Amino acid sequence: MVTAFFVAFGTVFLAELPDKTMVASLVLTTRTRRPLAVWVGVSAAFVMHVVLAVTIGSLLRRLPDQPVQLVVAAMFVAGGVLLLRGGDEDEEVGDTAATGSFRSVALTSASVVGLAEFGDLTQLATAGIATRYHAAVAVALGAWCALASVAALAVTAGRWITRRVPLHLVQRIAGVVFVVFGVITLVSALT
Repeated sequence: MVTAFFVAFGTVFLAELPDKTMVASLVLTTRTRRPLAVWVGVSAAFVMHVVLAVTIGSLLRRLPDQPVQLVVAAMFVAGGVLLLRGGDEDEEVGDTAATGSFRSVALTSASVVGLAEFGDLTQLATAGIATRYHAAVAVALGAWCALASVAALAVTAGRWITRRVPLHLVQRIAGVVFVVFGVITLVSALT
C-alpha cells in the first residue's frame, strides 16, 4: 500500500510539473491575487479527477480522445484571448487587492482546471497505477498529494511573480502561453 502511494505520488508529480495545469494555476493566482482560493479550487478539482481516475480508469481510456482535446483547446484559446484583451485597468488596483470573493475564485479555479485536466496524462496515469497496484485509496491519495503539491508550487510562484512583475505584463505573457497551449492541443487533436 505504501509502495502504491509513492509510485502514484512520484509519477504524477513529475508528469504534472511541466503541465498546462501548473501554468493555469499560476495565471489564476496572478490574475485574482487570491492564492489560497486558487489552491483550494484547483485541489478540489483534483479530488474529482483522482476519484474518477481510480474508480473508472478503464472507461477513461475508451473515451474518444479528439473531442476531449478539442474542448480543452477551445478553453485555452478562449482563456488566452480574454487575458490578451484584458486592459490595464487591473493596474489601478493596489498590490494587495484581491479580485473576486474567495468562493468565486475557488469555483472558477476548480472549473478551469477541472475541465482542462479531464483526460489528461496524469489522470490516465493514475488510472493505470490503480489497476496495477489494486490499492485504490493509496493511489488516489498519492496522486492527489502530488497534484496539490504542484498547485501549491504554482500559486506560490504566482504570488512571487505579482510582487515583482507588472500584472499587465504577466497577463499578456499568460495569454500568449494559453493560446499556444490551445493551438498545440488543437493540432494534436487534428493529427
